[in-house]
Amino acid sequence: MILDKQWRILTVGDGDLSFSSALHTHISPKHLCASIYDSEQQLRDKYESHSFDTLKSHAIPVYTEFDVTRPDSWQRLKQHSFDVVIFQFPLVPGFTSKSEFDAQPLSINTLNRRLLRCFISYASQYALDPTGHMLCYVTSKDVKPYCEWDLESSLNHNLDIKYLGQSNFDIRQFGGYKIRNVDRDKHVKDTSGTTYVWSKRPNPALSAQLVLPHYLQNNHCPFCRVGPFMTDKDKDAHMNSKKHQAMTRHQNDWFKYLETLKC
Repeated sequence: MILDKQWRILTVGDGDLSFSSALHTHISPKHLCASIYDSEQQLRDKYESHSFDTLKSHAIPVYTEFDVTRPDSWQRLKQHSFDVVIFQFPLVPGFTSKSEFDAQPLSINTLNRRLLRCFISYASQYALDPTGHMLCYVTSKDVKPYCEWDLESSLNHNLDIKYLGQSNFDIRQFGGYKIRNVDRDKHVKDTSGTTYVWSKRPNPALSAQLVLPHYLQNNHCPFCRVGPFMTDKDKDAHMNSKKHQAMTRHQNDWFKYLETLKC
């Protein structure tokens, strides 16, 4: 993850606030603000170990009950006052009952894409300084279901926000950071992660440090992350594969949702 101490940083969805605390300890940015989806009491009830009090002791603002899919959450912030907004290992919470699941018209894949589209859209609209770097960072894993969200190609469809590239996320840079289960007091295995970067503004210096994956090139299937196809037969075989058919269904569901313009 590429960070600058001079940047004004906002973290969102930082479960136990250990990532924000690690940023404060190891990066010491110019300004840091943290936010979590839970209330303060829910945080204390859910996590035996958390960094809420540590951040408060250092006068770092912490916004609770911050929902990235709701504009009114973003409007609670000091508007347009950040250089980068960071969302670490996002995942929509699980359903509490079968009836709740059955009542939801969107697929889990679409719900997760919606979460991240709202993030980059509202962060750009409300939080990021238009005279600054205007960076949105999402760190995610390269395994299912995360790799099925087509982060690089479809989240910013019809938005004036560009995907700049990606970099490796090395958790060793952030001592004390524990990746948490979204619903309960459990640590998630420290598997390798990738930080994806979007911005409304060109940033040649940063882009030079980022990687554009090979599967975004021609003669590849970007949402399946495969290619290049050496022959038409190879391409046809992939297009008819179970993997591609499943991903096509995800893509179709997503673009059908975008027609409703919810975010």
